[in-house]
Amino acid sequence: MIRPLSDSDRKAGWIEVTTIAECIDRAAAEWGHDAVSFPHEKATYPEFAARIDHLARGLIGLGIGRGDKVGILLPQGIDYLALFNGIAKVGAIAVPINARFKSRELNHVIIDSDMRALFTSSDQPEFVDWPGLIVESLPSLAEQRGPQLRIDEAPELHHLIDFGGSARRPYLTRADFDDAAAAVVADAVEVRRYQVRVRDTAAIMYTSGTTANPKGAMLSHEALIRKGLAVARTRLGLTSDDRVWAPLPLYHIGGIAFSYACFTVGATYCHSSFFDPDSSLRQLEEERCTVALPSFETIWLAILNHPDFSSADLSALRLVFNVGVPERLRQMQDRLPDAPQVSGYGSTEACAFLTLGEADDPLEARINTAGRPLAGLEVRIVDPKTGRDLGQSEVGEIVFRGWSNFDGYYKDSKRTDEAIDADGWFRSGDLGTMDDEGRLTFVTRLKDMLKVGGENVAAAEIEGYLITHPAVMMAQVVAAPDARYVEVPAAYLVLEPGQSVTEQEIIDYCLGQIATFKVPRYVRVVDEWPMSGTKIKKYVLRERLSKELRDAGIDEAPKLAASV
Repeated sequence: MIRPLSDSDRKAGWIEVTTIAECIDRAAAEWGHDAVSFPHEKATYPEFAARIDHLARGLIGLGIGRGDKVGILLPQGIDYLALFNGIAKVGAIAVPINARFKSRELNHVIIDSDMRALFTSSDQPEFVDWPGLIVESLPSLAEQRGPQLRIDEAPELHHLIDFGGSARRPYLTRADFDDAAAAVVADAVEVRRYQVRVRDTAAIMYTSGTTANPKGAMLSHEALIRKGLAVARTRLGLTSDDRVWAPLPLYHIGGIAFSYACFTVGATYCHSSFFDPDSSLRQLEEERCTVALPSFETIWLAILNHPDFSSADLSALRLVFNVGVPERLRQMQDRLPDAPQVSGYGSTEACAFLTLGEADDPLEARINTAGRPLAGLEVRIVDPKTGRDLGQSEVGEIVFRGWSNFDGYYKDSKRTDEAIDADGWFRSGDLGTMDDEGRLTFVTRLKDMLKVGGENVAAAEIEGYLITHPAVMMAQVVAAPDARYVEVPAAYLVLEPGQSVTEQEIIDYCLGQIATFKVPRYVRVVDEWPMSGTKIKKYVLRERLSKELRDAGIDEAPKLAASV
């Protein structure tokens, strides 16, 4: 059935497809106001474009070629965004790295992506020693003196660059990188820029799946730029006068994709850097932000519940984007009634948002649905077993295809073929419904996944680590309800004969080895599993723990802390 175009769809206008470099250069030629604003630094469009060009020359000076993979593990700031764009400008491929990864996860991403160079910073002591973490993830680095690496674990990795102030070998310093850039003429960047195609891969974004390790989703220039423009024109109504606040990390697809919604129309991207309610509320007020994209209720509630919220002047705010359960969305809309709140549905594989609500939708539609698909993107609800199309309001698997879909998982044709059928439909693994006006409603996940405060977490990944504990025979990880993070990991364990463990021992075993959002907040030891034939009934484990917590009056997991 052909879905009629909505009034907002018609605002998409001409299909304008270009590369990331062209998008920024055009913006710099047209606008002189702020392109990006972080709490600690700002840059106008011409300044931002100049920073990108400098980084592009440095990349060429290091020998980064077309199609080479370049990792980014930097603080959330202008350098991060400029480097992402500079990598794309020379035809290389950016690999943003989750800043919360530990050495095991970092090792996987570096090796799996065939990373040629990795940028990091030693100026983050209050968070983590990233240069030290990289060496920990690749032990052979300890013997390297540089400047060009030759290591067994990651033979493609030739350069480590530390943009901080205390670089040590085998890292190149920022001065080393600037020297490499100075040796490259500007025309070299232009030559490379002209070689980039709109369907070239611009980034590999690692996203958790139902298997043990994150998968690298390949996203094209077209997907990022065209999606940004479509969101700006048809859903957010952005112009060059808008100032858009966003707290999502730049290593998440939302953090990157929303930047292009701004850059394609000349709006200012006001990023919170490391999210903090105090500085974020100040930024929203002082920057006179017109659109807020908190995206997750845990973030927006921290703003709404801030002691200074009632006295803050947020009168410039005209639109808020959030995802959450209808009851919570309604409560948050009531707290800020003059700024319509819309919701949406998406994934890394869709290059962020597949559907988005509209400001002039009725309230019930805005809080109970994720809105309509963007123009040109197709969505169906099918029986997950047979693939048969289901009727309106019937619950089934969400499948989609279109110009913004990812181009497969890097070096993983098996999982790509499992996810995308012969006609190009991506199986999301999510269950949802579609109403008679084409609005999508997300119901639950078909995959064995958790969503911890906005972070995708594969249960299999945590289980794979837990069974490395000498006392653990089997592990099953399920989601426990949580007032702060929506859900958190909980582990059920069957132990080796004669072994015993405490909850704190398991937490200690995980802390520092896997990202904190993956560490189980509850640990239960069992003698046997609830079974259905040969399969463990995880839903029984979830219901068992939910009832236990409810009966005990616990709605928020205790904070993680290592034993003394």
